Amino acid sequence: MKKFINKPEDFVNEMLEGIYLAHPEVTHVGNDLRALVRSSLIERKVGIVTGGGSGHLPFFLGFVGENMLDGAGVGGVFQSPSSEQILEVTRYVDQGAGVLYLYGNYSGDLMNFDIAGELADIEGIKTASVIGRDDVASSVVGEEYKRRGVAGLFFVYKVAGAAAGEMKTLAEVQRLAEKASGRTRTIGVALSPCIVPEVGKPSFQIGLDEMEIGMGIHGEPGITRKKLTPADDMVDEMMSRILAEQSYNSEKNIAVLINGLGATPLEELYIIYRRAAAVLENAGAQIRHVFIGEFATSMEMAGASISVLQLDDELEPLIAASANTPFFKHISR
Repeated sequence: MKKFINKPEDFVNEMLEGIYLAHPEVTHVGNDLRALVRSSLIERKVGIVTGGGSGHLPFFLGFVGENMLDGAGVGGVFQSPSSEQILEVTRYVDQGAGVLYLYGNYSGDLMNFDIAGELADIEGIKTASVIGRDDVASSVVGEEYKRRGVAGLFFVYKVAGAAAGEMKTLAEVQRLAEKASGRTRTIGVALSPCIVPEVGKPSFQIGLDEMEIGMGIHGEPGITRKKLTPADDMVDEMMSRILAEQSYNSEKNIAVLINGLGATPLEELYIIYRRAAAVLENAGAQIRHVFIGEFATSMEMAGASISVLQLDDELEPLIAASANTPFFKHISR
């Protein structure tokens, strides 16, 4: 293991200390570094809270900011935050309009957000939840409830944050977030493993000449492992999975996210987008918004994912809305 760290057990807290020093627009609740919140909140606005394991920056905490999220529970590497941390964040961000939880479909997150929501409700804080299930490789059509939440959750953050910024009600923000979640599809590919600092060895093995399509952001098994192919062939295979579930006969407008998993050069992400855009346009889609870069990583894993959100008249302006967070800045045109 070769990493710029001190003690492996201090990895998360020291990372957070650096973020707080660099970005005063976020802070933490009390003495708990892992209960991250916005430094300034808006009265009577619905609070938006997320959470998840470390090792995925900018996910999850990196999108806490103006017109996006208000707080995040921060877990250990690939570990859920505790229900206590989520509850502390919930109490802090509640401004009297309720709090919406947005998180991925993982057992620890499901359990701890449920507990936090129940405790918050007892305290008189109204909560609601939307769960990201965008990974088409993790379950078949008809069993979408089993799917993992991956990079496509970014679109849900964007929609919910912009809707809350317009001072919509909790029920309305939840409805729009659910719509964005239901219209998002993602598929990923991995070329190399990653190393969790406290484990000190690769999380899985893959040949130097191999790739695995559909692998999860924690190294969960994909749907096919094969010899590395040219980028266009790889993208064609990935996009076939998304196109099998989304038609562009009526609602053609889409947003596309090309996400790097931690060790993929930006140049390669643009090569992936070049082909994905051609495939989508040939299918009849009209690309309205494009996001390319690192949004949901897996430590130093080499790989990428493609997410597509099918837009409509409600979602498009919310995706277009301005946002300002430590790791994402967007100016409405």
